[in-house]
Amino acid sequence: MNTLESSNTMNDMFYFEFFGQAVTMASRAGPRATGTDGSDFQHRERVASHYQMSVALKSEIRKLNIVHVLIWLLLAAQVTVSQLNLVSHSVVAAPYQWEYPYLLSIIPSLFSFMALPKNNISYLVISMISAGLFCIAPLIYGGMEMFPVAQQLYRHGKAYRFIFGFSAVSVMYLVMVIAVQVHGWQIYYSKKLLDAWFTSTQDKKKKL
Repeated sequence: MNTLESSNTMNDMFYFEFFGQAVTMASRAGPRATGTDGSDFQHRERVASHYQMSVALKSEIRKLNIVHVLIWLLLAAQVTVSQLNLVSHSVVAAPYQWEYPYLLSIIPSLFSFMALPKNNISYLVISMISAGLFCIAPLIYGGMEMFPVAQQLYRHGKAYRFIFGFSAVSVMYLVMVIAVQVHGWQIYYSKKLLDAWFTSTQDKKKKL
């Protein structure tokens, strides 16, 4: 009788120990999505990571696009005022030559704004390519165009063009420095966003 009770006790202890370990392992594994066996966990983690990165990059690009639009509006206002002779050129100097082609820089930002809501890869690629043509190229030309004037201002302290009392070349170089940084970060973040979209698309194809 004692032998039988001892055997039953050992069986119960083994059962509870095994069952306890099974429960512990299940709790560590966490909840499992309905309809899956847990084998696609890494895939779902990658998708979540790409989604978070996409959201963060879109936010940064939107901020940069807004800053660019503000820069564009300032230059567009200067060109408009000059062309329509709304104020004297002694108050607002005539635009430099590089400012006219730079007005086309609004095109990349428009394509960028259109690409973000629906993850449109084609629009984003067009935005990046046109940014090089309509943003970076005019700024490089502008730096070369204004360099002799800036050199004269630095050496002799003489300025002949002004914007509300400030040296026009100094103001435009400041605008140019800001614009170069804005466009550089725009292209950089757009490239990272494009890579994230491509990776996400490839993962979806592999899953199918």
